[in-house]
Amino acid sequence: MKITDVSAYPIAGERRSSLIVVVDTDEGIYGVGEAGVSGHEAAEAAACVAFRDLIVGQDPFRIEHLWQVMSRGRFFPARGAIAAALSAVDIALWDIKGKALDQPVYNLLGGRVRDSVPCYTHLRATRGGDSGLGDASDRLSPARAAVDAGWKHLRYSPNDENGILEPRRSARQAVEFTRALREEFGPDIELLIDIHTRLGLPEAQYFCDAVTELHPFFVEDPLRSEYVEGYRQLRRSTRVPLAAGEQLDSKVAFRPLIEEDLIDYARIDLCIVGGLTEAVKVAANCETHGIRTAVHNPLGVVSTAACLHFNLAITPFGIQEQAYPPGIDTEIFPVQAFELRRGSLFPRDAPGLGVEFDREAARAREFRGSAKLPLLRRADGSFTNW
Repeated sequence: MKITDVSAYPIAGERRSSLIVVVDTDEGIYGVGEAGVSGHEAAEAAACVAFRDLIVGQDPFRIEHLWQVMSRGRFFPARGAIAAALSAVDIALWDIKGKALDQPVYNLLGGRVRDSVPCYTHLRATRGGDSGLGDASDRLSPARAAVDAGWKHLRYSPNDENGILEPRRSARQAVEFTRALREEFGPDIELLIDIHTRLGLPEAQYFCDAVTELHPFFVEDPLRSEYVEGYRQLRRSTRVPLAAGEQLDSKVAFRPLIEEDLIDYARIDLCIVGGLTEAVKVAANCETHGIRTAVHNPLGVVSTAACLHFNLAITPFGIQEQAYPPGIDTEIFPVQAFELRRGSLFPRDAPGLGVEFDREAARAREFRGSAKLPLLRRADGSFTNW
């Protein structure tokens, strides 16, 4: 079997835009992958075209070898959008191998160590911003609906106010919302607070200290992932479990957070970090430090499938993000071999990732350029993190 083509499909999705990558072979077996640096789809698509020259004519079973070629073959390391394109190709190669061997990808990764994968959902505001905090009158209604649907893990973020985010005010509001959730649902519903890098170190220290008694499952991305010294200071000053890593694009980038025990949950994004090949290596390092994984999965069907297979097969699993329910985009993905039941994902026995891709339907939803993401500012007009 030989690789014959690599193609990229920028798709305007039902919930968000995505970049799907297809790797074709001369035996008619194809694999699908997804790239994860949202807002840079045009750059990811161009990187996929560049990878075509490196891997067309090669054996798709040589996944580790091809990963090294794509990662280092242009001399400069694959970072950012290029790493995301590499991730998509890598996931597609695992899909090909599973289909060719008539095995689900999790069996190629060592076999299942669990039967299902618990997930967490996003709370979304009924009015106002996208963070799930909403107005005081209705801010609990999305949470009640999620709990009624069977979710045991709820994720939310500090709020902006019409595009303006003042870190101290936002942190105080998030503390109040966390307290309201805990009073509403008691100790058995887990609360996951995604700061989304919106706070500086002083505000992050205040927030973690204030929510300690409310026992969150974790506080995610309290600081930018590259701010390692900030994580060192925050780790020394808080007992709250910390999660970070969704912006990181290699095992090397994860190294200080893991090896200095600065986090409790590694937010590996399979569609950014280098695909399944690199994610397995990051997870192995996590296991040696007692750190659990909490894969970042704000994307679509292919990302969800890859995360599911990964989490079924690794030991240091903690939780899977499930921003959107499976079953979306059924026109483009007519077969999705997994299902969500009361907050957990269950696989169906299907070869590869268990996803089929309709190229014509994808072309009909093609978008040009890159997806638009929110731009937040402070009250004085300066830029602040989204």
